[in-house]
Order: sequence, then C-alpha cells, then structure tokens
Amino acid sequence: MAGGGFDDKRGARAHLYEYKITSYFVCSCIVAAIGGSLFGYDLGVSGGVTSMDDFLKIFFPNVYKRKQEHLQETDYCKYDNQILTLFTSSLYFAALISTFGASHVTRNKGRKASILCGAVSFFLGAVLNAAAKNIAMLIIGRCLLGFGIGFSNQAVPLYLSEMAPAKVRGAVNQLFQLSTCLGVLIANFVNYATAKIHPWGWRLSLGIATVPAVFMFVGGLFLPETPNSLVEQGKLEKAREVLEKIRGTKKVDAEFADLIDASNAARGIKDPFRNLLERKNRPQLVIGAIAIPAFQQLTGMNSILFYAPVIFQSLGFGSGAALYSSAITGGALVVASLISMAFVDKFGRRAFFLEAGGEMICVMVALAITLALKFGQGVVLPKGIGIFLVIIICIFVLAYGRSWGPLGWLVPSEIFPLETRSAGQSIVVCVNMIFTAIIAQCFLVSLCHLKYGIFLVFGGLIIIMSCFILLLLPETKQVPIEEIYLLWEKHWFWKRYCSPQENGLELKKEEKV
Repeated sequence: MAGGGFDDKRGARAHLYEYKITSYFVCSCIVAAIGGSLFGYDLGVSGGVTSMDDFLKIFFPNVYKRKQEHLQETDYCKYDNQILTLFTSSLYFAALISTFGASHVTRNKGRKASILCGAVSFFLGAVLNAAAKNIAMLIIGRCLLGFGIGFSNQAVPLYLSEMAPAKVRGAVNQLFQLSTCLGVLIANFVNYATAKIHPWGWRLSLGIATVPAVFMFVGGLFLPETPNSLVEQGKLEKAREVLEKIRGTKKVDAEFADLIDASNAARGIKDPFRNLLERKNRPQLVIGAIAIPAFQQLTGMNSILFYAPVIFQSLGFGSGAALYSSAITGGALVVASLISMAFVDKFGRRAFFLEAGGEMICVMVALAITLALKFGQGVVLPKGIGIFLVIIICIFVLAYGRSWGPLGWLVPSEIFPLETRSAGQSIVVCVNMIFTAIIAQCFLVSLCHLKYGIFLVFGGLIIIMSCFILLLLPETKQVPIEEIYLLWEKHWFWKRYCSPQENGLELKKEEKV
C-alpha cells in the first residue's frame, strides 16, 4: 500500500481527533504564509521594473533604444533581449538549485529554520538589487532572492499542512497562494507609484522587497516548530506541548500517537527519493511531483504576471496605464484565491481544474484572434480593443487563480505518503522552478517570433493538461490523507501499479531476482 504499514492504524484513529481553531494557530499560519508574499512580490515587481525607462537606460540601453523605435520591427519584439529575461529567470534557476539544500535543512533542522534562512537570503538579495550599479550586481542579487524563494517554497507549504487540522487543511494550505497573490497585487501598486519617481523609482520597487523579508524573519523567530518536525527530532514532550497549544485541547492522544507512528515509519525509509521511484508510488511521482507543477507554469499565467506591464505597454497603453492595468489583474488574482479557499472543499479539485480550464482555453483563443487582427503594426490600439483585452486577461486570471494556481500546491501536498512527502515536496518545487525559469527565459523571444501564436500554444497545452486531469486525477476532496492510497487502488489506470495484488507480484519478482 502506498501509505506504508502505518496507514491502517492512523485511519482507525482519525475519527478520534479533536481540535479548536485557536488564535495561536491562526497567528502561526499567517506569519508562516508571509513566505508566499516573497514569491508573489517578485513575480509582480520584476515585470514592472523591466518596463521602466530609467531602469532600461542604465542596464539595457539597447532595449530602451529599440523600445523608442517602432519603424522596422513589430511591437512584439521591443523587449526581446536574453540578458533582460535573464534578470528575471536567474532567480528561478537559483531557487531550483537551493530547494535541495532547503530539503536537507527542513528535514534535519526543522521547518522554522528553513523559513528563517529564506528570509535572510531574500533580504540580502533585495538590498543588493536596490543598490545595483551593473548587471553583475543585479544577477547576483536575483540569485540571492532565488535562494530565499527556494527555502520558503520548500518549507512554508509543508509547515501549513502540518500545523492544520485535517478537516481544514485545504483552506489553510491555500494561505500560501493567497499570500503570493497579495504580494503580486502590492508589487503592482508599488510599481505604479514608483514609476513616477525619476530616476530612482525602480530602486525603490526592488528595495521594498526587504519589507516582507523582515516581517518573515522577525515573525519566524516566534513561530513554533511543527509537532511533526519535533517528533522527528526526538523532542516528544515539546511536540505534545505544541500540539495541545495549536489544537486548543489536551485531548490529542490519538493524533499524537499517529504522529509517532508516522515518524517511525518515515524514519525507516533510508532513501525517500529512491522510495518515491517504487512502483506503488508511480501516481504520486507522475501526477504530484512532475505533471502538476510543470502544468502549473505551462498555463502561461506566470508569463502574464512576469510581463503584464510589458504586454500592456506593448499593446499601446503607455507606461503608467500598463502598471495600473497590471494592478487590476493582481486584484483579480486575490479574489480568485479567496473563491478557491471558500469552495474548493465543497465542489472538489477536479471541478475547479476542468471548469477553469475551459475558460482559460477560450480566453487564449480570443486573445490570439484579437492580437492577430488588431496588433503588431506599431500603432496604438483602439480604446475598446484595449478594454476588451484587459477584461479577458482578468477572466483568465480569475480562472487560473482558483484552479491551477492554488491547486498546483495543494494537490501534491495531499497525495504523497508520509515516507516520501519531504522528497516529493523537493521535486515539486524543483520542477516548478525549472518550468518557471524556462517560461521566463523563453516567453519574450517566443512572443517576438510566434507573435499571437504563442497564446494558441498555451491554449493547446491547457487542453492537454485538462484531459490529463479528467483521465488520471481522482477526486481528493474530504478524503483523509492516510486514505488517499485507496483512490489509486480503485482508479481505472493507476490500480495496475498500486493494487496490493500487483505490488505483491512485483515483490515476488524482485525476490526471485
């Protein structure tokens, strides 16, 4: 069975769990979720800064010159510069490298330690970027920011899932996505304000990233370690004390016993990465560790967030209007996150994936047709067309923000058995960052060469991933984590890998060999 030998014991005790939503628990989760704002603020601020003339004049004069000249090229190519896109994507390459170091710290030193490391690294990167005098300083600063995001994205979702009672785990886990969206929104308003401050407004945009890092570090000092981590470290008395405090009751015997059983079973796994490759864990590896984090980026959403100011400015809105329009999309992302938190446990994960996927496909087609007919000749778009583009992009953001955005983190956190959960989370973050970096590095050059066709490519990818969800992901709403393995055993496709009979035959073959 995918969950290991302890699943039956945990399942038998799950109905004995007791909890109250305490202020201590709420405050701990809110402080930890600030880690998402680091990721979100950078997503929002980087695209705005790369559209500011003062920034381009200093670091990318050729791009600034090209931006002013519309005569011999289409509007799609004004920002096609690999060094400029490296400014954005270098952060994500650094994050995917750091996530394996973060995994070690998270597993051996605790979730709190990784959160603090992430805050310090992000703070140093923000300071270096704000003070940058050349491209080298910019790239080094971005790498430090990436290390911070690698640590926070590794630790924060895990921290929230372990702190939350089972019945509200979905909503609590999505605090990470909500914090990310708020970071994007705040960054857009910051860019809108600093774009009017010449010639150093861009420095202020980048430097304000120190604020969430400071909050995360100071708050992190007072965070409790998760009971799961304390049990793993052998601090059983402290673990029980924290568990009683966050649950608001002394009646935690059943849950505490499950923590100990789960920790003992997980400790028996010498190599969780190798264990993840076993036949019984095939669905978790394919769906949770690889497909969903990759598909999350291939929707094209982060491309819109990275370069929303650039897109709107290229569409002829002007620099100030571009940043203002991006703030509107950021607001839509926050609203979508709240909708998802409120209803995902009622309507289910598959329903949000599939319904929103249909909307996103229609938007990509409409966007491509509109740009094919009305854009690319170096002229300002009619006001009506511009408003239409903003509206359909907001529809896309609302669809993504209640589906692939939050569920891209939630579903992987639900489906891994405990013995591979740490390794699985590392691969989730790594795959996510690889595809984030690839999209960041390739989007503008693709926009230049494929023009409106790039949005048809994203539309086609969304069709593929929606079919994947329809056929291969079972519904996980209100299913206890320790019973998720039963879904694979009953699934029309995955049962060939996960049924006890199949695993028994596989084990006999290995013994003969």
